[in-house]
Amino acid sequence: MDGTTAGADLHLDLAATRGRTDLVRALHASIRSGRLPAGTRLPSSRSLAKDLGIARNTVADAYGQLVAEGWLTARQGSGTVVANRAGTPPDAVPPLPAGLSAARPFRYDLMPGAPDVSTFPRSEWLAAARKALPSAPNEAFGYGDPRGRIELRRMLADYLARARGVRADPERILICSGYVQALSLLSEVLSSLGGTTVSVEEFGYALHLDVVRSRGLEPVPVPVDGSGAQVSALSGQAALLTPAHQMPTGVPLAPERRTAAVEWAREAGAVLIEDDYDGEFRYDRQQVGALQALDPERIVYTGTASKSLAPGLRLAWMVLPQRLIEPVVAAKRTADFQTATLDQLILAEFIASGHYDRNVRRCRLHYRRRRDRLVELLAVRAPEVKVAGISAGLHVLLDVPGDADDIVHRAARQGLGLATLSRYHVDPTPSTRQAVIVGYGTPPDHAYPGALDLLCQVLGV
Repeated sequence: MDGTTAGADLHLDLAATRGRTDLVRALHASIRSGRLPAGTRLPSSRSLAKDLGIARNTVADAYGQLVAEGWLTARQGSGTVVANRAGTPPDAVPPLPAGLSAARPFRYDLMPGAPDVSTFPRSEWLAAARKALPSAPNEAFGYGDPRGRIELRRMLADYLARARGVRADPERILICSGYVQALSLLSEVLSSLGGTTVSVEEFGYALHLDVVRSRGLEPVPVPVDGSGAQVSALSGQAALLTPAHQMPTGVPLAPERRTAAVEWAREAGAVLIEDDYDGEFRYDRQQVGALQALDPERIVYTGTASKSLAPGLRLAWMVLPQRLIEPVVAAKRTADFQTATLDQLILAEFIASGHYDRNVRRCRLHYRRRRDRLVELLAVRAPEVKVAGISAGLHVLLDVPGDADDIVHRAARQGLGLATLSRYHVDPTPSTRQAVIVGYGTPPDHAYPGALDLLCQVLGV
């Protein structure tokens, strides 16, 4: 019997006696737990007996008993298959922690933080894959440099210097499996070097604070106003900033505060972590360059493909100061050794071929049109709402009359996902600013008009 007809490979925990009763118990437990779902084709009695080192008759008898009990079905020519027992669900699976739902539950999703994934350039990505993979050296498919493939690091060094003003060198770039891993690695290294606290903007993602805390560092909130983070309040051994487009208020860090932040890092011997999460998307003002250019030895630049391409790629990068390269590479080696190679090769080709730049320009126009439509509708249908943070990014901030929480709850009941500004405040005490965050990146084109119409209805009540 060949491998295509032998059925599924099985791992079964048998007692020392390895008799029929033990085999029945192990198979029964595997089916009940869901490890062997309905429809799974089991190995032939001959194959399983050989794999387990027991007599074929023992397997045949065990199969026969489970068929008689209704756990398995057996048909001539079809083999032995796990039966569909609708009344016998698998053991309960614990629910996901709060905030980690498998999918966003809203009919219309205007939550911030995600792009329109329907814009992912599938054809161009496939073309890059067809070119990159056949020409990749054999060693690219083995274990490699924890920093990532040199092809991608070279492309990123050129692109970041050209598009974001980053002072980059391929030797200083480390590829990560998403921004969260980048922040985790940096926090681990800072803690190992004696760090205890990290200054963070008072508004930001709770997940990022959890990452910092999980590595033994305590986040210390810094106030944010119309000029960005109040850097005069920075303290500790590091500071995490979103200088190009503060998340979620939408303001850039003022030039004088950029300079002051770098001076603080120099005097305190501290590190600035620059989160450039949506640096490519600027609409109504001159592009804000990377803070890192002011002092590459005091600033870690972090970027990601999550907004410009898709979160599902799980590709991010850091440009490190010289003194942090060795400890961060060591932390990466023990975290997952290296980020998946094939997508790195494809992204390198995607950038080299010009697809990345064209995709960014296409997405920039796409999101600007969405933002313009949102602002125009609000001006007509909800004129009492003040719109802020509109010149960049994938979300806007709406200062609303009345209670922001009530608006968000009312929207949720109608199937519309929104978020309050207070949800992103480091302090669990609600913010005194009554504001709602609208992410206009997520909905696909066919759903966007309906989402805006429902938003205006909720705000107009």
